[in-house]
Amino acid sequence: MRAWQVSGAGEPAAVLHMVDIDLPVPGPGEVRVRVHAAALGLPDVFMCRSSYPLTPALPFVPGQEMCGTVDAVGDGVELAVGTRVMGVTSFVDGHGGFAEMTLGRAATLFPVGDAMSDADAAAFRIGYSTAWIGLVRRGGLQAGETLLVLGAAGGSGAAAVLLGRALGARVIAVVAGADKREYCSALGADVVVDRLVDQVADTVRAVTRGRGADVVYDPVGGDAAREALRVVARDGRFLAVGFASGRWVEVSASHAVRGSYSLVGVYAGGYTLDENQADQRALMSLVDRGDLGGFVTRVVPFDELPAALERLARGEAIGKTVLHVTS
Repeated sequence: MRAWQVSGAGEPAAVLHMVDIDLPVPGPGEVRVRVHAAALGLPDVFMCRSSYPLTPALPFVPGQEMCGTVDAVGDGVELAVGTRVMGVTSFVDGHGGFAEMTLGRAATLFPVGDAMSDADAAAFRIGYSTAWIGLVRRGGLQAGETLLVLGAAGGSGAAAVLLGRALGARVIAVVAGADKREYCSALGADVVVDRLVDQVADTVRAVTRGRGADVVYDPVGGDAAREALRVVARDGRFLAVGFASGRWVEVSASHAVRGSYSLVGVYAGGYTLDENQADQRALMSLVDRGDLGGFVTRVVPFDELPAALERLARGEAIGKTVLHVTS
């Protein structure tokens, strides 16, 4: 089968190679999936650089999430061959989604209805499950509260913007550049702040009449997080989700005490099968009601993966990019 394999540590264009490898064999609890579409994310770039905590041993196929059709199952798996699924691949074992066939744990795969496209399904699970865990389980976001989303034009941020709106929050999106500002406005953000033009903290204070944000969703870290810490409301929750900037948010205990706010860690991998299934049902009910949409902006051919990951690495991608693998 054809697959994109990482052969060393470096930028995607330098270390990704198209190869022909054997079909993976599902073990107990595993499923082999014929991949239709696979979503791109910054962790895939970090894995190419060998800077991601869950980078597999070389050589490996990256690609954390996908949509496809069950092709074979291991012992103890109830999913039927032929079922269309979305979910997380066994990328930590080197079996990612940037291949014609991949493996996934049955517990991380969910059936997909006919109404959802392959591209939207490929991009759904990680972005929206993380946003749900952050905003609902960990952040306790309430209707009418103000949600500040950093990196709002990226895949993680866009999911938080859309889910925040669906939950009834007032959403302030932080972006960099006019195109990203336009994109988040189209998503339905109530206020969009271009950090290349506006002072983020000043703008947030102005639009909240000095109160600040009740919840901050931070998949970025670094300087953007430090700026957002200035405008967390009293009793607010700062959600540490990711480090797209290369650095996690750094919080002074004394600052949190004086501001009477909480730093809340968000890790989607720490929940049980029952909890994940409950969250997926809640998310799909929002989709079925028309309250939650997709955020895929670009679908690229299989041969263009290295160039697409390079665009993502340079911060040029808007929304979510998806790789078309097989029909």
